[in-house]
Amino acid sequence: MTSRIPRDSRLRLVRPRPLAAAPSAVNQRRPRRPAPRPPEGTPAPAELARMARSGLADAARVARWADGALGPGRDGAGSDGKGALSDETAGRAAGHLGLTAAQVRAAWDTARLAGLIEVHGDSARPGWRLRAWNRDDSAVLRGWVALFDAWSLASPEPTDREPATVAEVVSAMPQVLSFLQLSAGPVPVEQLLDLLEQRVTELRTERCEIPYGPQPEPVEEPETADAPLAPLLDWALRALASVGALTYGDGQATLTPLGSWAVWVKLEQICVAAQSPAGNIEVAAEEMLRGCAQLRPNAARAEYRAWLAARPVGSAVTELLGAARGDDALLRGLAFEALRVVGAPAEPDVRSVADEPTLRPYALLWLAEHDGIDPEDAHEVLTREEATWLWVDTAAAVADHGEAPMLVRHLESALQPTVPRLLDEVRAVGHPRTVQVLVALAAAHPDPALAKAVRRAAFQVHTGG
Repeated sequence: MTSRIPRDSRLRLVRPRPLAAAPSAVNQRRPRRPAPRPPEGTPAPAELARMARSGLADAARVARWADGALGPGRDGAGSDGKGALSDETAGRAAGHLGLTAAQVRAAWDTARLAGLIEVHGDSARPGWRLRAWNRDDSAVLRGWVALFDAWSLASPEPTDREPATVAEVVSAMPQVLSFLQLSAGPVPVEQLLDLLEQRVTELRTERCEIPYGPQPEPVEEPETADAPLAPLLDWALRALASVGALTYGDGQATLTPLGSWAVWVKLEQICVAAQSPAGNIEVAAEEMLRGCAQLRPNAARAEYRAWLAARPVGSAVTELLGAARGDDALLRGLAFEALRVVGAPAEPDVRSVADEPTLRPYALLWLAEHDGIDPEDAHEVLTREEATWLWVDTAAAVADHGEAPMLVRHLESALQPTVPRLLDEVRAVGHPRTVQVLVALAAAHPDPALAKAVRRAAFQVHTGG
């Protein structure tokens, strides 16, 4: 914190090295599980990537056109501010690419879901996957899996059905897809409908609650929960077919090679989590994150992937953001690490919470990295006040879950060049844990003079000075 001590202003304890590795876990060594092989007949990764490139060819063309036509400083608005193309822009793209306006809009939506393009207000910019599209098979496959995860957004959901019922069907579809994958061939829709109805019934039973107090007499009329699920299954299968996960027609459905591979990958992730000591796949987001706090970063990311694979992406993102809003700063940081694993499908939700003071610094860092900024430089998007707030929040996580030397090292990551400047700005940002952080830092620091100054600052904040 003086001119004699080399400083690195990057918030090392926030990103890219999360506080997921607790001291007790440093020496944990798990036996490596042999890399599983996909089912016999699964095409090689290069062939799967070729299939993905073919299916997303129009999306890549539209993304490249948008890169040249709609980037910052170009003429014309790219979108309506909500991610949809304006009529004028869709017409321009259609004329340039030889597509209809409807085809351009469909390809635009696909490109956004696959992370090929990102919309910021009325401008568009290419996602990092587009830059690597022709040379990196793994980037192509990750983009296709992101589209697969967001299948429920690929086609408008039925407006004549209760949203709760639609959500139940979305939650039940992973089991239907698993059955299709294990069947390794065409499956009659009637059989899939029977499985869907069973799974939806299980979901309703699991959340059933017994109300207290006197209840009104039941009214004998059809309930929306008993509405036939066949139309929603038809919608789900058509949406999955639109992203290339399956073929659907003549009363049966069959997974494509890409769809079968993606489902197998997710099943493997679930099996890894089920066999791991942590086994966090079935718990809520907050409990999962607490379990991952005891793991090394790579092991934690594996747990995040498995937990996410067992849930619809929308509800998983909502759960993670709910956990991030809690009082535990460590969970806040871990929640955004898990959201980095989610990738492009989480972008709208993360952007929507960027105005919440508690989540804003984390959201801005996430969005910066999602936009292609190097994680080492992402902190530059934060204002001085936001960076200081994040420093206090991270210090609170260290104070609650780390050891004294970690808190002392965290002092060196502050942006401020001197301790007095740091204390002045820490007092000004008004973080609710400021007093506790300063008291813990004073107790941990070996320099008596510095510890005294920090204790004085903590007392002044406590008394309103």
